[in-house]
Amino acid sequence: GANTETWYFKKLIDIRKELNIHPLIDIRLLEKTDGDRDISFPRRLIEFAENQKENPEIAFDKERDKMIVVFDGDIFEEKVLDYDELVAEGEKKNILAVSNPAFELFLLLHYEPNAEQIIQNEKDGHQTFIYKLLLARTGINPKKNAAIGELAKNIEIAIEQEKKINEDIHQCKGQITCNIGRIID
Repeated sequence: GANTETWYFKKLIDIRKELNIHPLIDIRLLEKTDGDRDISFPRRLIEFAENQKENPEIAFDKERDKMIVVFDGDIFEEKVLDYDELVAEGEKKNILAVSNPAFELFLLLHYEPNAEQIIQNEKDGHQTFIYKLLLARTGINPKKNAAIGELAKNIEIAIEQEKKINEDIHQCKGQITCNIGRIID
């Protein structure tokens, strides 16, 4: 995402020492810029990741380094008919972090979620249920306020909450699914 995910992962990187992330694990956020900023379609994100591996400024070591591609699962419910194929291809060279229906689910896992309404994620006006639930729970507009990144301080809660839902991105169609916490753990 252009904002929400970026703010969250920046904060996670900032507090990595407090979270006891091993100091030899180098975590970098590769921000999308200019023409790439609005890429959200999973196939394009995977292509973006592959292109970044060739960027000499990043110094990506294909033998040791891993690229994690984060995307929302709800996009495939309507627009990606070959989700299984996409995941299989993406996992060949990357780690895929998927939250269904959206990244806001992962943020809500820092609290207690409401499963049925979340997976339906119906729109009310221009906003989805999960977006409104997160806004109500945090008082923060996750699309416009970098303070949403502060949730990273409660990553342990999200990791434990995520274990209560489906973490298998291969079986996420129609199910609340998230594996971001497992990857971070």
